[in-house]
Amino acid sequence: MTHPQQSYGKTYADERTMALRVPLPAPAAEPAPAAPEPLAPAGTGRDRYLDLLRAVALVRVVVFHLFGWAWLTVVFPSMGVMFALAGSLMARSLARPAWSVIRSRVRRLLPPMWAFAAVVVPVVFALGWKPVREEGVWWFLKLGCYVLPIGTPPFPWENGSEGGWLETSWAEQGIGPLWYIRAYLWFVLASPLLLKAFRKLPWVTLLAPVGLTAVIGTGLVTVPGAAGEGLVDFAVFGSCWILGFAHHDGLLRTVPRYLAVSLAAMLMAFALWWASHHLTEEGWNLDEIPLAQATWSLGFCMILLQYAPSWRELPGRLAGWDTLVTLANNRAVTIYLWHNMLLMATFPIIDLLWEVPWVGDHLGTYIDRADNALALIIVWPLIGLMILAVGWVEDLAAKRRPRLWPNGAARARR
Repeated sequence: MTHPQQSYGKTYADERTMALRVPLPAPAAEPAPAAPEPLAPAGTGRDRYLDLLRAVALVRVVVFHLFGWAWLTVVFPSMGVMFALAGSLMARSLARPAWSVIRSRVRRLLPPMWAFAAVVVPVVFALGWKPVREEGVWWFLKLGCYVLPIGTPPFPWENGSEGGWLETSWAEQGIGPLWYIRAYLWFVLASPLLLKAFRKLPWVTLLAPVGLTAVIGTGLVTVPGAAGEGLVDFAVFGSCWILGFAHHDGLLRTVPRYLAVSLAAMLMAFALWWASHHLTEEGWNLDEIPLAQATWSLGFCMILLQYAPSWRELPGRLAGWDTLVTLANNRAVTIYLWHNMLLMATFPIIDLLWEVPWVGDHLGTYIDRADNALALIIVWPLIGLMILAVGWVEDLAAKRRPRLWPNGAARARR
């Protein structure tokens, strides 16, 4: 794909070369206007449209984990969007040697997770987790997934005691979302081979994960254990990751828009039909219906990327959100890792309101009715505090100077 900026730079270089062959003008002639500076090469700046999608996806994840509204997985399939965006950035990075790219991605991913594990793992042990008695010494190999998450890190489904300072399901809620870190690592490791396969057989490679999901995500073939769970996640979101390759390489631009949208609509219609016949206890929660998740996310992301503009800056009223979008992208791993723990922390804070005499006596009914809304308000300052506390680990992982609040405001002023 030839990026517009690349084409411009080439044209400008050609004009300069031609100018050397033209005789100099007579002294009396007016000087020619200065030629414009060539634009930055493609890929040197952030695509603010992709940054905006990632920020929206993170907000949707927080809201979903608080309210549990199943319909949010239909309105905006955050996980599929985040994998598609990551796939596009991975394809751009693989212009460099594959091993250096993998090493860089893994290095950026692991230290924030280690910081998270350094807090939660001692807590689960302190609250009575004794997995060695149940699983034997092999459990220590599973514990290694907190160091290198090639599998989902283990955790107790119930931890602590009723009436304790943490809910007994806190570990499931707080550590369970680490499946995303494991899935991301799998895609990073597989990307060099996936990208080669995509560039040889693009459409086959793009749709192959959907076919795999139809086999192992529907119960037709069952792969037991944690490996099976990881393989299902890899299949469900594989097409979204490879769609990111298609976006980066410009393949989507070669498909007429009406055709791409029609195919996406067919995939999404199939997803809704399949989901309607395989509803779980959570209703339309596509996270629990693998084939519906795979096809809906692929169709949804195809439309988002087919219509994708290339923004160097957020336009219009969106510009007012620029610093928050920048902060969310610079601290995406921190926000994802800690948001569930912080959501659980909001409710003890809300309970403290009852100890304020006038508030508890006069507003107690409203507090009961609006506890989730209050939690949504409180969680964002808590996320901000966590960014200040541990977000700088992401900078160290990326070999950057640590920054407490990287929202881009200082760069904008300069």
